[in-house]
Amino acid sequence: MKLWGITLAGLIVSGALVWPRCGVVARWRRARQLTERSQREDVLKHVLKCRANGTQPTLESIAGTLQISTGQAADVLQELESHGLLSYEGEALLLKPAGLEMALHIVRAHRLWESYLAEQTGVSEAEWHRRAERQEHLLTPREADALAAQLGHPRYDPHGDIIPETPGDLVAEKGQPLQAVPANTPVLITHIEDEPETIYAQLCAQGLRPGMRAFVIEKSAQRIRFWADGNEHVLAPVLANNLTVTLLPEYKTEDLAEEEFLSGLRTGQRAKVLGLSPACRGAERRRLLDLGFVAGTAVEVEMVSPAGDPTAYRVRGTVIALRREQSGLIRIATEEAVTA
Repeated sequence: MKLWGITLAGLIVSGALVWPRCGVVARWRRARQLTERSQREDVLKHVLKCRANGTQPTLESIAGTLQISTGQAADVLQELESHGLLSYEGEALLLKPAGLEMALHIVRAHRLWESYLAEQTGVSEAEWHRRAERQEHLLTPREADALAAQLGHPRYDPHGDIIPETPGDLVAEKGQPLQAVPANTPVLITHIEDEPETIYAQLCAQGLRPGMRAFVIEKSAQRIRFWADGNEHVLAPVLANNLTVTLLPEYKTEDLAEEEFLSGLRTGQRAKVLGLSPACRGAERRRLLDLGFVAGTAVEVEMVSPAGDPTAYRVRGTVIALRREQSGLIRIATEEAVTA
């Protein structure tokens, strides 16, 4: 009996390891295949983005993007070349039609999935990029088309990037880095680069989003101090380089500095809602509108928590608590300004 039991246990363990579809070995092979395919697709995506931005991808830049050695990166490039996805012209890397199509699909799938997370889920902003990095390799072109239709065929993702069409090409990013803008020049934040992840997390923590109106107050080699949608921010130049902006010639810095937001309303003050900042979008925007924060609505501070955040506001006879980052997305005119 003991020998039979040992034999049966051995068969069960062996089956768990080598079962054709569900065994450990089969799962390991699928995971490895997905990792290798993801690497190839990430290289094509990197080459496409470099091409769109007018830069030349290198072996070192590819290795850095994939976080692998230059030797491993060279092996991936050789495999892509052998499959007719890219080629060399001198030292320049060029995408072949099949490689361009695949790269466009990966970029499109990534940006559509980020849009889905932003618009239709409660997933935190800091998680969008990480989750989309995984999902972009799993969506088929047909599934990406279905997702685009579900979202209403958005043109831009939550970071301000254009969502490309297939067939097509990747459009170069417009604008300039915030640190390149002269002081006291009104600008619109159009794009927040989500790589590297550590820098993106710091920008998210400051509440910065595409759609905010801003102007630089002071620049130095150590920091950039600027105003954005009612708040003053300070960033190191390396962080500010990940913010892309376009000029707002129709505004003056005084116009932006005088804008009022619900987060600045004090106890006893009343105001009228002018609207939501363009930086407020997706599920968050729908929730605020559903709660009654629509243009023309009267609002006042009902109570401030002992810690100073959140704050309770009275809107249409209902008391609603908002965090400061949420109330900072609601544009208002105080009662004095309204009646003046």
